[in-house]
Amino acid sequence: MKEEKLILENNWDKTFAKNENVDHKKIVFHNRYGITLVGDLYTPKNKIGKLPAISVCGPFGAVKEQASGLYAQELASRGFLTLAFDPSFTGESLGEPRYMASPDINTEDFQASIDYLSTLDNVDIDKIGIVGICGWGGLALNTASLDTRIKATVTSTMYDMSRVNANGYFDANNNEQARYEMKKQLNQQRTIDYKNGKYELNGGCLDLPVPENVPFYVKDYSEYYKGRAYHKRSLNSNAGWNKIGCMSFINQPILQYSNEIRSAVLMIHGEKAHSCYFSKDAYKNMISNSKYTQNKKLLIIPNAVHTDLYDNKEIIPFDVIETFFKENLK
Repeated sequence: MKEEKLILENNWDKTFAKNENVDHKKIVFHNRYGITLVGDLYTPKNKIGKLPAISVCGPFGAVKEQASGLYAQELASRGFLTLAFDPSFTGESLGEPRYMASPDINTEDFQASIDYLSTLDNVDIDKIGIVGICGWGGLALNTASLDTRIKATVTSTMYDMSRVNANGYFDANNNEQARYEMKKQLNQQRTIDYKNGKYELNGGCLDLPVPENVPFYVKDYSEYYKGRAYHKRSLNSNAGWNKIGCMSFINQPILQYSNEIRSAVLMIHGEKAHSCYFSKDAYKNMISNSKYTQNKKLLIIPNAVHTDLYDNKEIIPFDVIETFFKENLK
């Protein structure tokens, strides 16, 4: 294993404009596995005293300079202290090998961000929430079902990473034989990677212009990651995850105890998003046989597609999100 070295970019290299009403600084913290994580801390200017705090992560394969940073800065402009961070193995955060994912470690990343926020003098530790975007929406729900310090959770354009890895898109491969063939292929890849001493990458989003015959969601992703929000450290903008990077999600259902979440949850999804079924089903399961339904909400945004909720500030319901956090972080 090569020696890791922390290399931080100190210039503003976000894919969104800087808000001059918000102070920004880069910070580091660590998780319980000893992995050093890097985040951007956004603080509203001219605010004194202890503030409600929100940790933001996602989308899956993105970096904090993309959607999570946009959410964090916008919420900071509305009075919250916010943290957008790169998860383990990605972006400026450390962790080897690179470009791996883990339902356990990535849930721990969210919890570690709560650890960090809880130590800040200007944070009210009884008023901490989280935002998970895309694949980090499912991880946010998993974290909320585990971490009682979290008082409110927002998921935006959520993916259930266990479901999509085990069943394929739209559950098209939800059968034992299909899963067996997929696992056989992934384990063959493990052997290849071990022999070669390196991990093969899956490839990120398609280069622009995208061919006309691909599904709309492929075009949607590519236009975001390879176009308007390209970033040199983003996996999806470049060569993608390791081929075996998400393997452990297949048989580790991250939403197992979502109906035991006592804190408030707001789930937001675009009506036209290919992924909308993830939020609809996760919400249904979250309130099924649950004693804690009164503070759970599902908001479907008319005509919005998946990446509209990444960066389209005309569509992302920030007013609703702000109200939700102010009502529940108290």
